[in-house]
Amino acid sequence: MNTSKRLYVLVNRRLNPIYGCVQGGHAVAQFMLENPNQTWNNEFLIYLYADVDKWHSKLKTMGVPHSIFKEPDLNNSITALACRDDSGELFKNLHVVK
Repeated sequence: MNTSKRLYVLVNRRLNPIYGCVQGGHAVAQFMLENPNQTWNNEFLIYLYADVDKWHSKLKTMGVPHSIFKEPDLNNSITALACRDDSGELFKNLHVVK
């Protein structure tokens, strides 16, 4: 059984990779602040392109702990979100940020 802890960072697919990854870093920091009981220990960090608004709604409906980052310079739109998924199943159809 795989016991690795995976933190997924979903980045707005309309952002260029560098800017998106910066936004993702903010989402990771927000996740750690909002979820102090979630242990991650800096293991796997996986950046994926996604429709972050859709995923935010889906994760809320599913009751999955996650954190979002809203960029003030982009009208406070959600630019990234961070979420644990140790199974690797939840986001398996998304593409890695390159």
